[in-house]
This record gives sequence, structure tokens and C-alpha cells, in this order.
Amino acid sequence: MSLGPVILDLEGPVLSAEERDLLRQPAVGGVILFSRNFQDPEQVAALTAEIHALRDPHLLIAVDQEGGRVQRFRSGFTPLPPAARFGALAQHHPHQARQAAEAVGWLMAAELRAVGVDFSFAPVLDLDRGLNTVIGDRAFAAGVNAVADLAAAWCDGARAAGMAAVGKHFPGHGGVAADSHAELPVDERHYEAIAGDDLVPFQRLIHHGLEAVMPAHVLYPRVDPRPAGFSPFWLKEVLRHRLGFQGVIFSDDLNMGAAAAGGGYADRARAALAAGCDVLLICQNRPAALEIVETLRHHDDPTSHLRCLRMHGRGQVDRAHLHLDPRWQRGVRAAGALLETHSLDLALSLITPGEAPCP
Repeated sequence: MSLGPVILDLEGPVLSAEERDLLRQPAVGGVILFSRNFQDPEQVAALTAEIHALRDPHLLIAVDQEGGRVQRFRSGFTPLPPAARFGALAQHHPHQARQAAEAVGWLMAAELRAVGVDFSFAPVLDLDRGLNTVIGDRAFAAGVNAVADLAAAWCDGARAAGMAAVGKHFPGHGGVAADSHAELPVDERHYEAIAGDDLVPFQRLIHHGLEAVMPAHVLYPRVDPRPAGFSPFWLKEVLRHRLGFQGVIFSDDLNMGAAAAGGGYADRARAALAAGCDVLLICQNRPAALEIVETLRHHDDPTSHLRCLRMHGRGQVDRAHLHLDPRWQRGVRAAGALLETHSLDLALSLITPGEAPCP
């Protein structure tokens, strides 16, 4: 059975009989886990093992584990700094900031892989212009070069631990103030302004091997009358054709307030697929998920299926011995230093013995 186009959520820390049946439906391709699905590393490892055993190829398992205020798994996991802490360090010590981003990217990915999670919906590639509190410190910085450099280092770390990356929110969520979870944000800029600024981190990360992208539920009316996640122009023309992206396109959650621009739930699903999405995310609404799964029961896209297979986690990580790995120790040290101080001069605390500070 191939992977279907729907990723959905679960109600609690164990699978119900109903959920086992639902996950066997051909339209389902994966699961996104939330804090309510997590008790401790042992429990979530058992949950992911049960999910993976249901299908062959196994269902994708994802989580939002960006760091800072967006970290679903906490107890038994290393606290991760928000992306903005790397950007703050980069203002004075760019080399150390890239090293820290790579180390923490590896740490995040290794700890998730050790409990069977395939990938995290990260990193955020939006620019922090101080407009959007939902993005805020989830963004690395305001400048395109800092965002691209730090995100590339973070992706290198995650990739080294066997995890693909998902850049979000294409073509950029940082130019609006509205919260797309509740309403449809409108960005009035022309294409040229977006292409010369917000698109740059996506373009650079695509050239760096970015495996997946998530579009924003944002409307750019001077470019296209449809929000980016429902827009063939943004997804097929810009992302696929102009930027040459060949990876997976995940919709953002179709249950978000801004997604109502796509119509009813079945209409949203069809519109997102027609626009160019490979996989649809539907969360916090089981009736809507069931409606979409039923609507897409005969959907079959071999190209999307092959793209999705590349999102499976690679390699085995032994959680019992993870703390002995020098890369884990380096990541914990970097994460702790970034979390424990508000000073921008963090370089010395991130340098391991024998290393010299870089200018």
C-alpha cells in the first residue's frame, strides 16, 4: 500500500481501536503528534513503534519540535532554544552561531529519531520583521542572509542525525500581523518585493537540499487571488518551476481559520492538491479528517508517493547510549548556553576546550 495524502492527529497517548482502523485507510499517509500524545520517551517510542507496524511502507510520523515555545516533547528531552537566539548570537559571532545551529539541529533530530519520529516540521524560514507575534522568536532573524545561513546549518545537523527538514511558511509569513490560526492574513506587497526578500531563504535552502516545504495560509492579493497554500501560481509556477523545488509540499493545517478561504473541508483538500500540495495536514478536528480521508479514498499520485518516502527517518539511534555521543553533549551544551543567558556575547560559552574563538 502506498502512502496516502493525509496526515492527521491522534486523541491521546495510546492508539484506540478506531484510530488503528483509520490509520489503515489508503488516504492516510502519516500522523502528527502533539503534547497530548506524549507522556515520556518510553511511552512515545512505544506509540511510534505501533504506528509504524500498521503499514508497509510505514506511515510518516511528525511533530512540531522547533524549540522555544514550540516544543511538543519536553520531559526527558533537552529543552531547545527558540531560533531567534541563534540570530542574536550571529550578530556578533556568526561562526559560533552556525556551529550552535548545526549542533542543536543534530540534537533535536537525534532525540526524536531515538523514539521513532521521522521528522519535525522545521525550520521556520520566515523573516522576523517584528510584525507577527505568532512567528516572532520562531524566526532566526530579520535578515535574509542570517536566516538562510543559520537554517542551512540547522538542516545540516538534522540531516546528519537522519532527519529531513521542512522549511516553512512559503513564500514568507513575516510580512503580516494577523494570526493565520484564527483569520486570513493579507500581505499587500508585489511579487518583486517578496521575491527579493522573503523568497531568498527558501531559494538558498532548496539549493542546499531542502527536502520539504510548507506554504503559508496567507493571501498575497497583488500576486494571486488565492492564499499561497491553495495557489497553483505560488506552488507550481514559483516553488516548483522558478525555484526548482523537487521535494514534498505539505499543506499547513486545513483546520486553521485562514484555511476557510478554501471552502468546506473536502473543497480545501481538493484545492490544496490541485494547487500542488503532496500531503494535507488536518488537525484538531476528527470529523473533518474523516471527511477528507473519505473524499480522497481513491486518490493516487505516484510522484507524491515517491517524494514522501524520502521523508522517512534514516538510521537507528540508540536512546540508551545517546548521552555518550560527543555530538549529543555538544548539542546540549549549545542549547543550554543559548537558553540560560540573554546576553548576545555567548561565544565563549559555546566553545569546547581547545577551540579558539572566531572573529
